[in-house]
Amino acid sequence: MVEVNNILMVCLGNICRSPVAEGIMKNRLDHYNLNIAVDSAGTSNYHPGENPDLRSTKNALKNGIDISNIVARQFKVQDFDNFDIIYVMDEQNKIDVLNLSRNDTDKSKVKLMLTELPGTSYKNVPDPYFGDEAGFQLVFDLLSEACENVAQRLKHQKTLQKK
Repeated sequence: MVEVNNILMVCLGNICRSPVAEGIMKNRLDHYNLNIAVDSAGTSNYHPGENPDLRSTKNALKNGIDISNIVARQFKVQDFDNFDIIYVMDEQNKIDVLNLSRNDTDKSKVKLMLTELPGTSYKNVPDPYFGDEAGFQLVFDLLSEACENVAQRLKHQKTLQKK
């Protein structure tokens, strides 16, 4: 069982899905009193230095999560050294991140986010960028459930490690 101290959320531009995932995960980890750092990044260099898409920010806030201060950045090879788990939002993000991996250890850290949501019909977190408000809410709902599952599992692992 690998101890998890740092989690990275990754999508394409780091302005819609991954900042929402970062905000939700921080909230869930705080709820369980887990001292685990969370960050997010994008596989592209479309939006470095920008805050999340206003629609993502508004939807997250409507659901009790403030992501307005998150600043987009591009995924870099050093992220493999700095994070224990790298959750990607879709298959293309996974391919892009794995293409930067240097070894099997790097590869073992990369996971599709929705593998944490067994039973869902979704394999990928849909990109809401070109959609409407319902798409942003769907993303929030999927990520909320997946992050809750991760947080519960990590809380359980920390409890076992203390015994």
